[in-house]
Amino acid sequence: MSKFIKFGTIAATTLIAASAAAPLVSGTPVHADSKPTTVTVGLVGSDEADIWKEVAKTAKDKYNIKIKTKTFTDYNQPNKAVADGSIDLNAFQHHYFLDDWNDHNGNKVKAIGDTFITPIRLYSNDAKKASSFKKGDTIAVPNDPTNEGRSLKVLESAGLIKLKDTKLPTTKDIKQNKKDIKIKELSADQVAGAFKSKSVQGAVINTNYAQQAKINLKSAIYVEPVNKDSKQWVNVIAAKKSKADKSAYEDVVKAYQTKATEKAIKKEHGDSEIPAWNKKF
Repeated sequence: MSKFIKFGTIAATTLIAASAAAPLVSGTPVHADSKPTTVTVGLVGSDEADIWKEVAKTAKDKYNIKIKTKTFTDYNQPNKAVADGSIDLNAFQHHYFLDDWNDHNGNKVKAIGDTFITPIRLYSNDAKKASSFKKGDTIAVPNDPTNEGRSLKVLESAGLIKLKDTKLPTTKDIKQNKKDIKIKELSADQVAGAFKSKSVQGAVINTNYAQQAKINLKSAIYVEPVNKDSKQWVNVIAAKKSKADKSAYEDVVKAYQTKATEKAIKKEHGDSEIPAWNKKF
């Protein structure tokens, strides 16, 4: 997760239960004195907090929905919380992560709207472009299955290796490596440190870890392309499958997918996050 996946460790906020309210017709204006519907959205870390403040403003003004956010410290909890009903929605994961979670947890959570995509980037301490890596150079990649597979595909699209045709490759799926590039597998939070210490010649670094390490994103020598293969890395808003068609939830998606949110994303994240709901993959 970023973008795809973003990790963060902060104290969890107090969960505020959704208040009861009269049903709303999706997108229908309501009287100012009517009681708002409260929708609780689970996030991981604080990176998207300001974006959701903008979404909450739109949701209140246009749909009379009061958005509350609950912040989790890791990626193991938000889908469980949606599935057991302790929160209404979550927004922290891409399609691949959700599909994998559903495969192992009874298919209980459903994506109801796309948000953004965070391309990952290849950095080098010496090379000015991917083709300039030298024979035998070492490139660090995250070692968790999702990010490693994604990183290897970045190296392939950059022309450094060729992979077997598989959805999520590992180093065992490298079928051609003309420069004998060494792949060093590290935990995602250690890759940026290895790169900055120059213990490796290059690294594929998740955007949030690059930013935390104060690595200039513009210094990347190659950026993951956004194309038809990128759909699985698009982040989503997700709901409990049995409640996914609730009009209030649909309105939260509409409140997110606006020009105001695009501007907020640009302001907070520059080019590191790309609004994805209007993109064709």
